[in-house]
Amino acid sequence: MRDLIQEILVSLSRNKLRTALTGFAVAWGIFMLLVLLGAGNGIIHTFQANVNTNALNTITIYGGMTTTAYKGYKEGRYIQLDNRDLKATEEDFPENIITTGGLVNQNNVTLSYGPEYVTIRLNGVHPNYDHINALQIKKGRYINQLDIREKRKAIVLHEKTAEILFKHTNPLGKFIKAGDLTYQVAGIYSDQGNDQNSPAYIPFTTLQQIYNKGNNVNVIVTTTEGLDTEEKSDAFEKEYRKTLAGIHDFDPEDKSAIYVSNRLTQYQQVMTAMGMLQLSLWIIGIFTLLSGIVGVSNIMFITVKERTHEFGIRKALGAKPRSIYKLIVLESIAITTLFGYIGMVCGVAATEWMNKAYGSTTVTLGEESATMFIDPTVDISIAIGATLLLIIAGTLAGLFPARKAAIVKPIEALNAR
Repeated sequence: MRDLIQEILVSLSRNKLRTALTGFAVAWGIFMLLVLLGAGNGIIHTFQANVNTNALNTITIYGGMTTTAYKGYKEGRYIQLDNRDLKATEEDFPENIITTGGLVNQNNVTLSYGPEYVTIRLNGVHPNYDHINALQIKKGRYINQLDIREKRKAIVLHEKTAEILFKHTNPLGKFIKAGDLTYQVAGIYSDQGNDQNSPAYIPFTTLQQIYNKGNNVNVIVTTTEGLDTEEKSDAFEKEYRKTLAGIHDFDPEDKSAIYVSNRLTQYQQVMTAMGMLQLSLWIIGIFTLLSGIVGVSNIMFITVKERTHEFGIRKALGAKPRSIYKLIVLESIAITTLFGYIGMVCGVAATEWMNKAYGSTTVTLGEESATMFIDPTVDISIAIGATLLLIIAGTLAGLFPARKAAIVKPIEALNAR
C-alpha cells in the first residue's frame, strides 16, 4: 500500500502544473457551491426571521380607488374604510375571524416631558395590533379593551422615544403633553425598527374622537383561522369584498376598490420562491462541481494515454489489469479528495467571513429599519456531504480511464509512443 501511495504521489508530481489546474477546478467547484448556498441561506434566514416575528394568520385591509363605474358612481372614487367595516368584519365572518381591530393615525404630533420633546406619529389601535405586528412590551402594558371602551388617554411609547423624553427616569405612570392634551404612559415597547421615530400608540377610539377622525379607519387588521390554503383565502376574500361592496357601493369584482393582504398566503408564495432559489443555487453549484469532475476525467484520460507504454511494460512483467485499474482510480480519488477538502475548508471559511463582515446588517429605509443577510453560512454536515459527493464523482470520473488502461493489450501498449 505504501508503494502504491508513493507511486501516486510521483505520478501527480510529475505534471505539477496539470495537477494544480485540475485540482483548482475541483476546489473551485466545491468552494462556489458552498458560497452560493451560504448566500442563499442568508437571504432565506432574513425572510424567515422577519416573518417569524409577525403573526402569519393575519389579513390586513386598506381602502383603495375604484376602477369601474357602479350604480351611478364613476370610476376613480376613493373608498374610505370606517367603523361600519369594522363591525361587519367582526360580525359577518365568525368562522374565520378571531380578532378584529382598526388603525387610524395622526402625523406630526409633538410629545413633551419637561424640556424634552419629540415629534412622531400617533397610531390609534385596538389590543390585537401588538400581536399582529410583533411589538414587544418591555415595561408596563399595551392598549386594552378598557382603554378602548372608556376612551382613555393612555399611551404606549417606543423605548427610544422614552429614552429621549425621560432620560434616566422611569416613564411608567408619568404624564406627557401633546399640545393641550395630557397622556399617561402605560407601557414601553420595542420593535424591529428600533428607532425614536417609531410611532406611539393610543386607544383607537381616543384618537378618533380627539383628532376629529369621525368614523374613519385607515387600516383594518384581523387575525384569522381556517384560511390555510390559497383556495380558502381566495374564497374568503371574494365574500369579504361582497360585504364591503354592499356598504360602500362598489363593484365586488373591482379588486382596486379595497386591498386585502393575506400574510399567510404571501408567506407561502415567498417560501415557494425561496425553495426555487435554493434549488437553483444547488443546480448552479453542482454544474460547477461537474466541470471540475469532467476536468479530472479528461486529465486521467491524458495520463492513461501518456503512460500506455509504461502499462504495457507492467503487463509484460506480470502486472494484473486490476492493479493498473486500481492505480488510476486511486489517483483520481487522491486529486478529488485533496483538492475537494481544500475547497471545502475555503468555502466554509468564506461563508464565516461573510457572516462576520455582512451578516445581520441593519438597513434603514426612511423611518423603518430591518436586519438583512442573517447567518449566511452552511451547515457543516452539508459541506461534508457535498465533499463526499465530490469524491464519489471523482471515483466515477476515474473509472473509464482506468478501464481503458486495464484492457489495453501488452503488445499494443509496448508499441505505443
